[in-house]
Amino acid sequence: MEDRGFDLEDRLDTLEESDLKRALSPVDRVAERGYFAPPCGGELPVLDSAEALVFASNNYLGLTDDQRIQDAARQAAATVGTGAGASRLVTGDTMVHQDLERVLAETKGTERALAFASGYAANVGTITALEPDAIFSDEYNHASIIDGCRLTDADSIVYSHCDPTSLRTKLEERARSAGDADESWLIVTDSVFSMDGTVAPITELCALAEEFGAWMMVDEAHATGLYANGGGVVQSEGLEDRVHVQMGTLSKALASQGGYVAGSDELIECLCNDARSFVFSTGLAPPAAAAASEALHVARHSDVRERLWENVAHLRDGLESMGFEVIGDSQILPVLVGDRRDALALADGLRSREIVAPAIRPPTVPEGTSRIRVAPMATHEQRDIVACLEAFRAAGEDVGIL
Repeated sequence: MEDRGFDLEDRLDTLEESDLKRALSPVDRVAERGYFAPPCGGELPVLDSAEALVFASNNYLGLTDDQRIQDAARQAAATVGTGAGASRLVTGDTMVHQDLERVLAETKGTERALAFASGYAANVGTITALEPDAIFSDEYNHASIIDGCRLTDADSIVYSHCDPTSLRTKLEERARSAGDADESWLIVTDSVFSMDGTVAPITELCALAEEFGAWMMVDEAHATGLYANGGGVVQSEGLEDRVHVQMGTLSKALASQGGYVAGSDELIECLCNDARSFVFSTGLAPPAAAAASEALHVARHSDVRERLWENVAHLRDGLESMGFEVIGDSQILPVLVGDRRDALALADGLRSREIVAPAIRPPTVPEGTSRIRVAPMATHEQRDIVACLEAFRAAGEDVGIL
């Protein structure tokens, strides 16, 4: 009989030979400075039984360690339960969810918000529920946006990264081909791009959306809790009334798990009824919802964001003064290397010096643009930033990059 199965061993061998194979790397938690440091914390978590500072986390504000956030999660688990138990539309809706959504809507400057079980589910569910005829998507958008586009019947039209001129060209081409057809268009972009650290020109994109009658959707996964008063780049640019769909996650700066969409009352009602990833998923676990709500409060009403941006500036200045090419203009500091093997060697050199900042390689980034993705946290102290810079200098000299 002809074999119609899958040759997984060959697939893995190919990845290995191309230096593209990934592997899980468990991190044990250790008691340090009076509390437990989680895997993504900045307080010397243990990797492969050796202490190391983590500069690769999305825990930008360091709030996974925060006692207030942990207490909120514990309280929700004790009073509501560890899980929602069902879809939100069945019996899985609680006041904890409602409180989170109220705070999100207030922060984002919208009428309502809706919490999803993950950011991935939020993007896929929202894009498919809207059922657009054409989607205009930044070429570097997150995989969840790309998959959402693929799951619709829409024509997916990709424009050049953060390039309003390219988007205008695509919009004009579609307008000519559509003629008088009654179509719905969606422009979608990340606000902060996770592997490049770039920030989308959302004001210019909104102007194009308005000119061509399209809806604007912005993924604030890597901006929620960090920009303006915690509302993200949309808020920092005063665009709350011009962006139709604001999406984000609870799992990065907000130190929890899940995703959300914020917008008009009609949008949220539509998603409650038509977003399959919401309708047919068990609701977000109440402890995660409570943790995210408390984290958003801390982000908005403390100096934690200021501490993060001070660390970002210190680290960027130090890396650039050594001769490293740091791309992007956000809290994410990708150090461009180029060759994937050099990037792996640099990451290994950092790891041997107790700094965790893995190499980012294709297909996550384009061929020839491998890099080290550096992400400082608010909880890193000045001596931690200095240690990171010293490790980069030594590892860069060893690899021959400096």
